[in-house]
Amino acid sequence: MELKVDTHLQQLTQILQQSWRHIRTERMKATLKIQQAACDAMRSYLKSVGFMELLPPIIGPVTDPGIRGAKQVTFDYYGREYKVMSSAILYKQAAMSGLGKIFFMSPNIRLEPIDSASSGRHLVEFVQLDLEIANATYFDAMSVAENLLCAAMNTVKDECKRELELLGRELPTFSPPFKKFTYDEVLELLRKNGMKVRYGVEIPWDAEYLISKIMDEPFFIIDYPRGARGFYDREDENRPGILRDFDLIYPEGYGEGASGAEREYRYDRVMARMRETGEDPRKYAWYLEMLREGIPPSAGFGIGVERLTRYLCGLNAVWEARLCPKVAGVYSP
Repeated sequence: MELKVDTHLQQLTQILQQSWRHIRTERMKATLKIQQAACDAMRSYLKSVGFMELLPPIIGPVTDPGIRGAKQVTFDYYGREYKVMSSAILYKQAAMSGLGKIFFMSPNIRLEPIDSASSGRHLVEFVQLDLEIANATYFDAMSVAENLLCAAMNTVKDECKRELELLGRELPTFSPPFKKFTYDEVLELLRKNGMKVRYGVEIPWDAEYLISKIMDEPFFIIDYPRGARGFYDREDENRPGILRDFDLIYPEGYGEGASGAEREYRYDRVMARMRETGEDPRKYAWYLEMLREGIPPSAGFGIGVERLTRYLCGLNAVWEARLCPKVAGVYSP
């Protein structure tokens, strides 16, 4: 396995060291045109239903701890430890508390494990469209997510016919609502297809690929167990141990496209979850002060722009959806 990863990294390094040249190819120009059309469509849709776009924070004393095996980037900020954002999730709650319905086009940095380089679906540097909705449920957030995806797909089909043809991609038409499967139902479906996943953990990449490959349209996985997600996902009070959260999964094996949840907004419950997950509350001083003062309940999600582009364009790997991409273990421009 190690030899296989090393060989893949060597091959990928050779390709990506020349990534600044890729912009000249017709394939890359078509991909970025589709990406622009999708982003424009998502912005337009969100603004049409009352969202306000804000400039995202890039650094802060803390960032999202729930980044699935990746590491955070830490640096000295005038004598104090600061982080480069791996996700702006905590800041979304702050913005929502004042403005109600907000979104960022948010750059993120995650130092992914080396073996993620061969997955085709991980970048060290990427952008998420991150949004949050005050006084919303996770069903409200899922409705926005499926309408957002359909808006992007329909716009790309209308405005990028030549680019899709060049890429050999024919996009279907989907209509909300998308199917919803609980975490338990997905584990059972995987078992019937010969793959066993231990209860209580994130669904592994290979299992996610399998379930995505089985489906012919986007769908949601909902109701993950408490131990699988971060302290900010809200537990269902009528179903202890179950979180009110979701992943949006693309079909054709493209895997997770968006992840979201209702947020835990009550100070005492966040403190209890922090203790449970081993987080140091002192590092989250501003966030906990905000919760102590009181904020509205909310729900939201983040949708990866490069993963969406990969799906829309039918690309082999997510790095093909970004100018000068950064992939784990690869030194490139």
